[in-house]
Amino acid sequence: MEAIFEYFSTIPSLHRSLILICGIAFFWILESVIPLFKFSYHKVKHAGINIFFTMTTIIVNFSLAFLLLMSSDWVSSTNFGILNWLQLDQLWLNVLIGVILLDLIAAYFAHFVEHQVKVLWGFHIVHHTDHHVDTTTANRHHPLESVVRFAFTCLAVIISGAPIGTIMLYQALSVVLSQFNHANISIPKSIDRWLHWLIVTPNMHKVHHHQSIPYTDSNYGNIFGFWDHLFHTYKELDSKEIVYGLDTYPDKVSNSKLLPLLKSAFNKYRTLN
Repeated sequence: MEAIFEYFSTIPSLHRSLILICGIAFFWILESVIPLFKFSYHKVKHAGINIFFTMTTIIVNFSLAFLLLMSSDWVSSTNFGILNWLQLDQLWLNVLIGVILLDLIAAYFAHFVEHQVKVLWGFHIVHHTDHHVDTTTANRHHPLESVVRFAFTCLAVIISGAPIGTIMLYQALSVVLSQFNHANISIPKSIDRWLHWLIVTPNMHKVHHHQSIPYTDSNYGNIFGFWDHLFHTYKELDSKEIVYGLDTYPDKVSNSKLLPLLKSAFNKYRTLN
């Protein structure tokens, strides 16, 4: 654990980018082997718009990375945050609790709030208007949503008191698990029945991308699946009944074009689902 912690404490930016790229490539290939849905779409063309938003997400995160480092340095120097108050001796336990807290605040809570606050939902619409959810959908975020998510991550660091090694490990896990649970892959129900209690599976997260409520407002988790069970936001829906997109934004043409997607955050007619 010490070697892993030290690696992520000083992980080069190139390595962080490679984790993202390799994750997309791996699940992209796996989608062709064990697809959940057999989409009739041009996969490369569909990926283009999502990769654009992936790039803007990367730009936002790297541009604001100094704030994350400042937050981590501040909690370390002031002994602020849950981990500093607990003063755990075991590194592995400190890292585990840190990742759990970061996932709760920066992923589950941030996602839940985006579905409840109208202006934030406007930013989040871009993510939900993908009519062919696959691994590239994972980073299909409006640039302003990327800023909001980053702010929640900084808040999570301050509350948790997580050191930079734990933060970088969490972000790597978050990227890969998001690519996994958005991937268009089929997980056997016998495995998924137990696995989704621990981590968010594709079967679980696809329900969240169904076009209408109450399913859109469910299954908010990213890494750990137990948050939705704990906070009673978990729902099930047979994959045969899932229709991707938003029933309030049904135009597939506009939802696949860059300018309408960028403008959707400022659409005065947007509604909370």
